[in-house]
Amino acid sequence: MFKLTFLGTSSGVPTKNRNVTALALQTSLNRDWWLVDCGEATQHRLQHIALTVHDLAGICITHIHGDHSYGLPGLLASAAMTGRKRPLILIAPLAVRAWLDATILHTELFLPFPLIHVDVAGEQLVHEESGLRIERHHLSHRAPSVGFRFAVESSKWKLDSVALRARGVPSGPLWGKLQAGIDVVLDDGSVLAAADFRVADVQRAVAVIGGDNDTPALLGDACAEAQVLVHEATYTEAILQKVGPGPTHSSVQRVAQFATERGLPNLILTHFSARYDNPEGMAELEAEARRHYAGNLFLAQDFATYELDAAGVVRKLQAA
Repeated sequence: MFKLTFLGTSSGVPTKNRNVTALALQTSLNRDWWLVDCGEATQHRLQHIALTVHDLAGICITHIHGDHSYGLPGLLASAAMTGRKRPLILIAPLAVRAWLDATILHTELFLPFPLIHVDVAGEQLVHEESGLRIERHHLSHRAPSVGFRFAVESSKWKLDSVALRARGVPSGPLWGKLQAGIDVVLDDGSVLAAADFRVADVQRAVAVIGGDNDTPALLGDACAEAQVLVHEATYTEAILQKVGPGPTHSSVQRVAQFATERGLPNLILTHFSARYDNPEGMAELEAEARRHYAGNLFLAQDFATYELDAAGVVRKLQAA
């Protein structure tokens, strides 16, 4: 239902192992993909994966801070230089659009495609198309910040095998025709209408991607029926207490406790402070998370892809 590829998982500044925040989100609906945040050098990270800017449907920016947005001008310029013509949706704070407009003006950047801006301060529903709804939810950070709820719904027809066997129709070519929506005639001359033996198999999935946020509970409504939450976990609780309220970030403990309280089956932590950019530091973060959350847990890695399947289970995919 979803594939989440992390292009950057560091908070504030890049490290030797991690770039600043960017997340590519794919759905099972089509080839389109979405980018959530666009830290500096995101376009460089895209060179290492199979996604292209031509299939990029839109960019969602959680807040104005540079580690979430400084990659935008370069990415847009590269899209222009590689011939993109398709309109691009930009769901972002108004300040991001104003900054982009100034950059376009003063660097003589020409975009041969329409940039459709949706202000996150407006309606909660920021995008809707067949099978996909994107909503924004306000969070708590020293700059206005939001999280995004991606809800996917897809349906396909499947045969009512129980009804067919009860009717005395063995599996075989006739089943294939019915599956394709074609009425069939049995040997006794009776007609089976495909519509009578097909049922809609509807699959739904929700992924919630949080921006910088010191109060995970603000995503309570967004996480209704969600199978996976991606949330920043900048510090351990002990370090968060030491640095004080100024940074307005979450600790691993607080996010893990929220995920447990909400009964979220899958949790992916990201946006780690550079102080943890070593095996010992990451082990410390994981240990704190597992003390407070017993579900399916991942600490995001740059270039790692995590897939949410139709059964609601997240697994890390092997690198190609």
